[in-house]
Amino acid sequence: MPQVIEWKNPGKDDIIWRYPDERIEWGAQLIVHEYEVAVFFRDGKAYDVLGPGRHTLTTLNLPLLTDYLVKLLGYPESPFKATVIFVSTKQFMGKFGGRSQTTDLAPLTFYGGYWFRVEDPKVFVNEVVGGQDRYTTSEVNEFIRGFINERLIDFLAKYDLLTVFTKVDEVSFKAKAMIQDEFKRIGLELIDLKFEGIDTTPEYRERLFWIKQSGQAAYVLQMETAKTMAKELGKSPGAALGAGMVMIPPVFTPPPAQPSQPAAAPAAQVKTCPSCNRSVPA
Repeated sequence: MPQVIEWKNPGKDDIIWRYPDERIEWGAQLIVHEYEVAVFFRDGKAYDVLGPGRHTLTTLNLPLLTDYLVKLLGYPESPFKATVIFVSTKQFMGKFGGRSQTTDLAPLTFYGGYWFRVEDPKVFVNEVVGGQDRYTTSEVNEFIRGFINERLIDFLAKYDLLTVFTKVDEVSFKAKAMIQDEFKRIGLELIDLKFEGIDTTPEYRERLFWIKQSGQAAYVLQMETAKTMAKELGKSPGAALGAGMVMIPPVFTPPPAQPSQPAAAPAAQVKTCPSCNRSVPA
């Protein structure tokens, strides 16, 4: 009876499955269901990819692997050794989330969801499954989630707090485009990515509120610095108080107003001389 290689009853969330026996007979029956492909992997590299259908394995439908075996051994061994990795081409959904920091050192927390599919199974197996030694769906999901988080942390760190919160749509669009490009490199297609939440600490939320109200980010930062200084001085003994009272008032001083025009000098008073009838200073 010929060997039958088949992914039976995959779960709806299963992305990959590895056939447990690495000894493959020539003439074995490979059954690939709809929305699946089978990738033949050996010695750290993916070779032939077979799509949906029933395949009798021969040197004709495994030309790349056959060529490798001939170069390696001088002949196509039988049975030959290879790992058969089934890859689902359906759409999947995942969650991401992490912590970052803006250019003005504000802490950020973010989370959301993403939708993806395997676009290039051969590249995917080379870069993620075999390349990262991730042979289960949970390991693949863990890798992809970490892959996204790492890049979003670096991406958000390029923006200041005000931009992140006032231009959410623009930042999200650019983040999605960046992840799309990165996904292609590992054989994936990013269908969509959405931020469900971006937040900061209460202290920075208050700062953000005043920045929006006043439109003067530098002044708000001065105020926050002054508060911090006052708090620290409150912990210090009285010896530091004198220096602190000299330092703090300038920090609290708001941006100077535009100088007004100098006032005109008062007119000089005069009187009439009774002798010559001329005006003379009083």
